[in-house]
Amino acid sequence: MKLIRFNLLFVAGLLALLNSNSRARAQDPVSPAGFSLLFNGKDLTGWHGMPHFNPYDLAKMPESERKAQLEKWTADAKKHWSVKEGVLINDGNGAYLTTDKDYGDFELLLEYKTVALADSGVYLKATPQVQIWDYTKAGGKWNLGADKGSGGLWNNSPGAPGKDPLVLADKPFGEWNSMKILMIGERVTVYLNDKLVVDFARLENFWNKNLPLMLKGPIQLQTHGGEISWRKMYIREIASKEANEILRKHNTKGFESYFNGKDFTGWAGPLDNYQVVEGAILCKPHKGGTIYTSTEFTDFVARAEYRLPPAGNNGFAIRYPGQGDTAYVGMCEIQVLDDTAKVYEKLDTRQYNGSAYGMTAAHRGYARPVGEWNFEEITVVGSKIVVELNGNRILDTDLSKVTEYMANSAHPGKTRTSGHFGFAGHNDPVAFKNIEIKKLDSKKLESKAEQK
Repeated sequence: MKLIRFNLLFVAGLLALLNSNSRARAQDPVSPAGFSLLFNGKDLTGWHGMPHFNPYDLAKMPESERKAQLEKWTADAKKHWSVKEGVLINDGNGAYLTTDKDYGDFELLLEYKTVALADSGVYLKATPQVQIWDYTKAGGKWNLGADKGSGGLWNNSPGAPGKDPLVLADKPFGEWNSMKILMIGERVTVYLNDKLVVDFARLENFWNKNLPLMLKGPIQLQTHGGEISWRKMYIREIASKEANEILRKHNTKGFESYFNGKDFTGWAGPLDNYQVVEGAILCKPHKGGTIYTSTEFTDFVARAEYRLPPAGNNGFAIRYPGQGDTAYVGMCEIQVLDDTAKVYEKLDTRQYNGSAYGMTAAHRGYARPVGEWNFEEITVVGSKIVVELNGNRILDTDLSKVTEYMANSAHPGKTRTSGHFGFAGHNDPVAFKNIEIKKLDSKKLESKAEQK
């Protein structure tokens, strides 16, 4: 009898242990397909502390000083962040919890729950922020836009797209809110509780509005005086091919294709110097010249993907007259260049990738690695040109205000109000595909400007 009783107790104990382990495993977070855990549900592995602090200043610190500062912030964070039953909890104080890893293009999923009077947010690339706060009148921040709800890019300029959420989507206090954030370059889309609240808006660089965002940076969970809980945090890094597809498919209204992927129908210029290979226009090695659309444009938005070989050189011809060097006789040439190549390390800054050649320098460092496809969008309105490369605004210039030129060589074509769009080959096999252009109505643009 004793033996039987012992066996029964042993089996009962074993079953209890198995059930306990099963429950523990059930509580462990499981990433959706394609995603990785950002928070493991157990501890602060993969995170450190960092408050609202300029990341450019942090990067300038000597390594030993930076390490000591991060350790100090992390020690502070550990006093105010805790994990309980798979939930990450902050008491409203302390350094922000910051990912050890930097991210570029990504999709982020998370859930949060907050309390009355709380104010928090999610920093992207160490930049404020996707806003989270008390949306009720009792919260006392309707004067700051809290009545419009959470999810907006609150630190954007007044009136800028994304600053105010498109709809009020917050759940009552005590309930979990789900948030999905898609970030490609500077472009941010936010869904709050499955409702679109930010639609592919630029997150402005809070630290220096004249610069694009950093190419990569950490994600931070803000602390701001009220308890907030986080759970189910997952992230999926997005590769360049998918990122380009997302950029190309966003806001397609009004765009027309100007290359059929098969031949040069609708194009003119020295076409024998180019070829069509696998659906792309490719400049032949040791050939060049400017090929251009038969159609002329005044104000427009042009989109295209391009791929550079090592040390490759080409350019987008803007308002090209059909003959001559578009960098000078056209409105300008927007440079397409592998400016990581050693052979180009001592160029004038106005010659580097994305620049209005010889006139205005673009911000560097936003091209994808050589051999990958880049997505570029060029907006031309009057004398103004804006260039976005892979979702990052790298050039915003008014050529009518340019008075100094590289090598003191004038650009008589910069005042042109219309012309062709094309590619200015310089002997290298640079490829272009998915060429789409949207004509802009100059009268409507002028009317909108007057209204402002």
